[in-house]
Amino acid sequence: MADKKTAVVCGAGGFIAGHLVKRLKREGYWVRGVDIKEHEFSKTAADDFQLLDLREEANCRAALTLPSGKPDEVYQLAADMGGMGFIHSAECEIMHNSVLINVHMTHAAATMGITRYFYSSSACVYRDMQVGEPEMREEQAIPANPDNEYGWEKLYSERMAMAYGRRYGMTVRIARFQNCFGPEGTWRGGREKAPAAICRKVAAAPDGGVVEIWGDGSAVRSYTYVDDMVDGIFRLMHSELEGPVNIGCPEYVTVKELVDIVSAVAGKRVQIKSVSGPVGVHSRNFSNDRIYSIGWRSQFGLKAGIERTYPWIAQQVDATGHAG
Repeated sequence: MADKKTAVVCGAGGFIAGHLVKRLKREGYWVRGVDIKEHEFSKTAADDFQLLDLREEANCRAALTLPSGKPDEVYQLAADMGGMGFIHSAECEIMHNSVLINVHMTHAAATMGITRYFYSSSACVYRDMQVGEPEMREEQAIPANPDNEYGWEKLYSERMAMAYGRRYGMTVRIARFQNCFGPEGTWRGGREKAPAAICRKVAAAPDGGVVEIWGDGSAVRSYTYVDDMVDGIFRLMHSELEGPVNIGCPEYVTVKELVDIVSAVAGKRVQIKSVSGPVGVHSRNFSNDRIYSIGWRSQFGLKAGIERTYPWIAQQVDATGHAG
């Protein structure tokens, strides 16, 4: 460990952070992963994995205490979160659990003298947008009007990280993620995001079968493949960009178009049936100019990402024998 950079990745039992651990290992880091649970789909690539509830301050300090001392970098991606269904049904859990994690982890990192700290925020900090509105820049999140409590919690935790950074001289980097998808992510159970849910439904449907979607399918989103997101995190962490930074693929599609892309990759014809459910905002359209300024660009369009994601989810559906 003495000749390697060290990092602690919080939330390493989850989707994006699990992929981030693998990226850091490829970059030559010694990595500790921390989560309340082990990774559901793959053995962790971390050198050391700690099962810790980061809602407790003592556990945050334990997570940041390495055999060699304190880590060079901390990546805070731990959160109680999920897709639109979970966000709208678990408002209290999201605000309670995620605020506790961030209050204690930010305080522990700053007071323990961590020099470089990454916080994962979300595009949910922005207001509802209409299709065709001009791209929204990071500073336009204020005055604030997030569509859900998940966004409000993220916005507060951003401010807290920046305040601790100012007081304690801790370099803070903040990314606002757009929807992220890829293999080894939650694909059922209510916490999955739209790409995983649609892949699951298409995989379970027979050719010519019916796929249900929430609402009329006109809501517009952008979806970022996980390898691109992790590359953005790594580049941002080692950049000079202060303040929140959007990371997302600039390809925008409706939910109906997402179904069309997944069904084309699957080689199936499907019929779309609209049902009631939480749809979320009409549209989101963000400027990526800040992340572009450090050389990042998404390398995977939606179809290319689905081509890598759908087979993995189809395999899970086949292995479990059901789609729920």
